[in-house]
Formats: sequence, C-alpha cells, structure tokens
Amino acid sequence: MGDVAMTVPVLRALTAQHPELKITVVTRAFFKPFFQDLENVRFYEADLKGKHKGVFGLYKLSKALRKLHFDAVADLHNVLRSKILKFFFSGKKVVQLDKGRAEKKALTSGVSFKQLKTTHQRYADVFEDLGFTVDLSNPVFPKPKVLTEQLSAFISNKSFKTIGIAPFAAYRSKMYPLEQMESTIETLSKDYNIVLFGGGAKEIALLNQLEAKYSNVKSVAGQLNLEEELMLISNLDLMLAMDSGNAHLAAMLGKKVITIWGVTHPFAGFAPFNQPVDFALTADRTQFPLLPTSIYGNKFPEGYEKAASSVSEAVIISKIKEVI
Repeated sequence: MGDVAMTVPVLRALTAQHPELKITVVTRAFFKPFFQDLENVRFYEADLKGKHKGVFGLYKLSKALRKLHFDAVADLHNVLRSKILKFFFSGKKVVQLDKGRAEKKALTSGVSFKQLKTTHQRYADVFEDLGFTVDLSNPVFPKPKVLTEQLSAFISNKSFKTIGIAPFAAYRSKMYPLEQMESTIETLSKDYNIVLFGGGAKEIALLNQLEAKYSNVKSVAGQLNLEEELMLISNLDLMLAMDSGNAHLAAMLGKKVITIWGVTHPFAGFAPFNQPVDFALTADRTQFPLLPTSIYGNKFPEGYEKAASSVSEAVIISKIKEVI
C-alpha cells in the first residue's frame, strides 16, 4: 500500500507539469481512492486474484490495456507480473523502475551508511526516461475534505488539534513497543485529539481498548472504508506512524508526518514524501550498531526486534509539540 501511495505525489506533479499527458493507473481496485483527485488520471483495475490471475490472466489484461491505445508504459513496480506484462507489450516503449538493489544491499550489510535516492525520485526518474521531467521540489496538495457528521464524531474536542496515530506495521521489528506507545498516547490525549488507525481483528481490539481507557482518543479501526479514512486523514494536523502505509497516506495528502523507525531506516529511500529529515525518529545506532538490518523489516539479528524502543516517549512527545 505504501508503494502505491508514494506514486500519488509524483503523478500529481507529473500531470501538473505536463498537462498534455493522460495517465492510466493500473493496480488493484482497493487503491482507487488514492487517485480520485488527480487531473488527467484514470484508473484501471487489475483483478489479480480473478480474471487477471496468472500468465494467461496477465495476457488478457495486456489485451484489454492495448485497447486504450497508450503510447508508453511506466513500470513503477518492477516485479515478475509487470515484467510479464512488458513481454506482452512488445513494440511499446517500456521503462522500468530501478530499485537500486545493490545500493540497498550495501546499506543493510554495513558497507555504506548514507542517504540513497528516494523512492519518489526513482518514480520520477522513470518518467524522465520516457521524456517527461518531473520536479518534486514544490508540491501542491489537495485541500482537506469536508467531513461528514459520522467522520466529525471521531474528533472528540473541537478546540484541540488532532493527531492521527498508526501504531502498527507489517513486522513487529518496525513497530514501537505497544506499552511505550500507550504511554505516549496517554500523555498526548491530555492536550490533543487522538485518532487511531489500524486493521485486523487483534489490532482493532487493542485500539478499542485504548479508546475506552483514555479521553479524547477515538479508533477508526474496522469502522471506515479507505475513502472515508482518507477524508479523515486529510483533516489531521499531524500523523504519527511507523515505517508503514499510513505514513505515506498522510504524506500524499500534504500532512505533517512524524515516523518512528526500528530495524529499517529512512536512508533506504522510503521516508514519507516532503517531510523534513528530523521528522524521522530513528533507533539508536550506538545501542544497535547493525542498523538498518533490512529494507522491509523482515531480517534482523536476535535482540534487534525491539530497536524502536530506544526512541524515548519524551523524544516523540517533544517532537510532536514542536512540529504541531
């Protein structure tokens, strides 16, 4: 989800700077709300579990896409499926994303510890190779959506500013320990509205417990669809998230995003769009010298799964108050 969300500010800049272009985004139906406000961008569903499943399904997808009479293909994913589609698009100009695998391996193996090209810039490079330069330095974002009565109910105190908190990630090694997160939420809830984001039965139960325990805390987990969540996120004053999809959803809408990093690191290029470097709170490399241990958080030595705990609650709260 984060990878798809990161394409949005790039496409917004591309279409603003090249208004003659018409873009068709091909991805899963779930992600359609991401692209609803983009000019000259239409959406085409890839039904990868149904009619577009497998090689034969991708062939059917390629035939359907050819009827759109496109001039070129920007492969922003560069995985097996998109490579198969590339094969079916013979005769068309196709540029694939350079994932920078060698540089990322050097980063996680300790050979080199330096900032790599951002994923957003890697996406922009694909369009540049197609002949369309994209300048990401002066982004424009959509205005906050007008909240329905249902969505307004998630903001407890209308006189407080509102912070979204997404405490979960794909791997526990990317998460801030829940006991420390609860302590952070308890403190923040005295001065701010807190809106909790997450999904999955266990996560929903945990977030509901936090809502019941503290004032000015509301959980949206399991209650809203993606479009409604995006509407609510567009009205936040700040999002606190892990190295995860929710950070990118908030960033693509122009929100201030503070992130907490465990065994991964923003140097790999996956920091949320248009956020200052100091908005990324990284684990202590003196205590955990092998960081980052992986790009996605799935590989780490014993004991490193709690690396994010080295970021204190006081540091998080202080940064939030400074930024908001």
